[in-house]
Amino acid sequence: MPDAPPVLELDDVAFRRDGKTILDAVSFTVRAGEHWALLGPNGAGKSTILGLCGAHTHPTSGAVQVLGDRIGRVELQALRRRIGHVDPRHPLTSPRTVREVVLTGVTGTIELPLRWEPTADELDRVDALVDLLGLTARRDARWPTLSQGERGRALIARALVSDPELLLLDEPSTGLDVAAREQLLETIDDLEHSHPDLASMLVTHHLEELPASTTHALLISHGRIVAAGPVDEVVTTEHVAAAFEHPIVVGREDGRWWARAERRPRLVGAAAVTAGARS
Repeated sequence: MPDAPPVLELDDVAFRRDGKTILDAVSFTVRAGEHWALLGPNGAGKSTILGLCGAHTHPTSGAVQVLGDRIGRVELQALRRRIGHVDPRHPLTSPRTVREVVLTGVTGTIELPLRWEPTADELDRVDALVDLLGLTARRDARWPTLSQGERGRALIARALVSDPELLLLDEPSTGLDVAAREQLLETIDDLEHSHPDLASMLVTHHLEELPASTTHALLISHGRIVAAGPVDEVVTTEHVAAAFEHPIVVGREDGRWWARAERRPRLVGAAAVTAGARS
């Protein structure tokens, strides 16, 4: 959506910690309605970028604009309330129901505040999202009894209840089996239609965990961008192999991505003996 307003703008961003450069020369723009994937190996800097996008981290240098406000010149708590964040490591310890967990998205807290009462409109929004995410039958089920897939969908509902302009998904498929993962990805795909102006960024290590609705990608390695832009231009064999520093072949089928190691020809007969002698 080239004419849509920018939701995220990072301009020549660097981030350093304890004398170590974590990010260097990172620049990209996310616009309303775009769905980005943030890809790269462990230690590449993905979590740091997500922290910048969520207004939890300040850059060492460069500029970060989130929802039109520059980090360092805005009241962060107010800005964070406009951002939905989905993290499967949600630190809830009490046995809240699905409905109550989604309600904490209204207050922006982990637990419901004491003596706080939601309005009728807030309860209606919660119930509508619980239904949208396919959890109506589990509305009163308590957190410890939920499957990982049900928790993931409840956390998406929690993130959406405050009607955010930006949704950040931090490895949402972590710990899911194949069926639960596919259910969750279908749920994320549906947001393209139910929330057409919502921008999102999803962090993952695995191409098969990219929703079919992904429009753009940012591929990072050693804190620097390998490629950024429309997903078909970024998620290529050449770029992915360079980022992960391994011969990886990438493909797409029915809107979903796959990746596997490049198969090398096996040596047989005299060639194998010769190779063995050389080693």
